[in-house]
Amino acid sequence: MATPDSNSNGNGTGSEPRGGTLHRLYTGTGAFDIVGKRKRWYIALGLLVLVCIASMGFKGFNPSIEFVGGTKISMPAQGAQGQITDEEAKEASRDALGKPASSVQLVGSGGSQTVQISTEKLSPDKLVEVKQALFEDLEPLGADGQPTPNAISDSAVSGTWGGEITKQALIALGVFLVLVTVFLTFYFERWMAVAALVALLHDVGVTAGLYSLIGFEVSPSTVVGLLTILGFSLYDTVVVFDKVKENTQGILGLTRRTYAESANLAVNQSLMRSINTSVIALLPVLGLLFVGAGLLGVGVLRDLALVQGIGMIAGIVSSIYLATPLLVDLKMRDPKYREQAEKVRQRREKKEASGGEAVVSDEEALAKGARSEQALAAAASVPTRTGKGPESRRGGGRPAGKSSGQPTGKKRR
Repeated sequence: MATPDSNSNGNGTGSEPRGGTLHRLYTGTGAFDIVGKRKRWYIALGLLVLVCIASMGFKGFNPSIEFVGGTKISMPAQGAQGQITDEEAKEASRDALGKPASSVQLVGSGGSQTVQISTEKLSPDKLVEVKQALFEDLEPLGADGQPTPNAISDSAVSGTWGGEITKQALIALGVFLVLVTVFLTFYFERWMAVAALVALLHDVGVTAGLYSLIGFEVSPSTVVGLLTILGFSLYDTVVVFDKVKENTQGILGLTRRTYAESANLAVNQSLMRSINTSVIALLPVLGLLFVGAGLLGVGVLRDLALVQGIGMIAGIVSSIYLATPLLVDLKMRDPKYREQAEKVRQRREKKEASGGEAVVSDEEALAKGARSEQALAAAASVPTRTGKGPESRRGGGRPAGKSSGQPTGKKRR
């Protein structure tokens, strides 16, 4: 037996949506059946999460030197033969070390640009050998504009700092999740808090998994950026849930829509807002990635912008395709909501059997509501008649002593 939310278009009427895709997206009349097709979203997102978990478990991450410790070698990017390119630096470091370095990147821009090579911890003798080999291949220029081995510097990096950053980040994540759970439980309800937390964990897991899968370097800036996406992900979910709460107020006593249809309508009504908010939020992140990493060559900005961009996209997807559909499944476990859905189905069957008037679509209902609000606003703007205006003085509004057609007892001279 088909349920009311399995064969409708999400607007609670079963009628075909009117207008083009952009029009329906803008008006948010429930034309996109997101909740009704939730099983396919579960399958797609579930496969993505499984791939990410498998990558983190078998492949692991590519930690930066701040986490594992090692030796960092720096030199000017200007050589005797001209600008030292990224490929030249990688090839020279590979020849000097006998294997690829952990990371080779150009940092900065213009005349202050430098080459930074990170590798495992080197012994003093090995470090001297590597620096000499790099000088012979690249010939970096010193402050006087002449090639010199002194232009190549080195520093030992301890992995303690990165580990401390990770520890503090995990503590912050735990505190954040506890506070969010308490807030959502009191502001919304228990099942909304559960669905929001599942979507939040999905965002964190997918972002971390993509870093493992693609092989991006994980630095302390990446950990900090991962914490910043939590707020954005939660904000987008709360916006949708707030609309769901509004649409489902007192729904157990109504028979026009099921809980699933009302939730789907809420997603549609907030879909355009979610898209606009996401685009506005991604623009500065893309600017940070392009300007900070592409033009200025600052690795910290690149790591920060990259994790924020991936996390925001994951947050957009989860707030639309995971949080609300999961909330519907959790709510429909309650017999009260299943009974209400059955009443909706019976009411529609009776209407179809009796040939009653068609159910008004959400687009028409919204338009009718807008017209009612305009009429009420127009009525409220009309000034109240107090009896002192000219209209209220008909027949009795003439000044005293003026003739009104009745004898006054005075003689006319």
